[in-house]
Amino acid sequence: MDILLCGNFDADERQSWQQALAQALPEGRWLDLDEARAQPAAVQAAVVANPPPGSLQGLPALRLIQSLWAGVDRLLADATLPPGVPIARMVDPAMSAAMAQTALWATLALQRGFFGYARQQRQRLWRQHGQRRADECPVLVLGQGEIGGAVAQALARTGFPVTGWSRRAGEARGGVRRVAGAAALWQELPGAQVLVNLLPLTEATAGILDARLFAALPHGAGLVNLARGRHVVDADLLAALDRSQVGHAVLDVFHPEPLPPEHPFWTHERVTVLPHVAAQTDERSAAAVVAANLRALREGREPLHRVDRRTGY
Repeated sequence: MDILLCGNFDADERQSWQQALAQALPEGRWLDLDEARAQPAAVQAAVVANPPPGSLQGLPALRLIQSLWAGVDRLLADATLPPGVPIARMVDPAMSAAMAQTALWATLALQRGFFGYARQQRQRLWRQHGQRRADECPVLVLGQGEIGGAVAQALARTGFPVTGWSRRAGEARGGVRRVAGAAALWQELPGAQVLVNLLPLTEATAGILDARLFAALPHGAGLVNLARGRHVVDADLLAALDRSQVGHAVLDVFHPEPLPPEHPFWTHERVTVLPHVAAQTDERSAAAVVAANLRALREGREPLHRVDRRTGY
């Protein structure tokens, strides 16, 4: 099987990915973009990581587009994407575990006031505050896909009362209460001491973290955004932070990235900035996921984690 590997890689990243993928699927022949354009009729699958727009045009035998990233919003934004070819997103167990660990760290720090103690340290201020228990800190997790579900269950196992919200109804799992739909979101926000965002980025969710939503949270609630920067209206969040409506925000994703050095998030005392590292793709486990889907393609089976182009995930 001839497979195109292309994306926003530097030379070392590409070599590392190609080695991991070749080890997971030694029977594949991995082509770069120039090689694929020289023999377009041979390419049956494309493994991509935010490839340049137009990269997947003119490949008549293409039968699968496998993303190396969990989010496919940038991929779907390419108007030249072949319309009839299935797209599979990356659902990597190692990534889900890493995201759950980051969300748990951030939620625990918000619940226990550790970000406030860090501010006190910078002032050389010794002051103890009351200790809130985990079961006194309700958490609302937006997004209940593979990663959002794993995060919600990890928080519930630690003792937080967790509600998972999604656009569509789903089954409760792992001690997580599930709600769905716009009306349910506005009912849940006033009780959420911590809001964790893991929604996919779509036209419906872009800008969802705005002034209206922040005003619906209890005063001083914490925000953890691990999804996409475009979910946040930056000016609205800064205003909510300045009046302590949002007590502290942990932000891993931004629009644009890298975060410009002059952006006020860098210096705001109630913001923790992470450089998009909450859950990095593990090449070893991700390569195994890719190999399984490519073997499914070869054997005529449906790929796992197929993207619905209408919903964007």
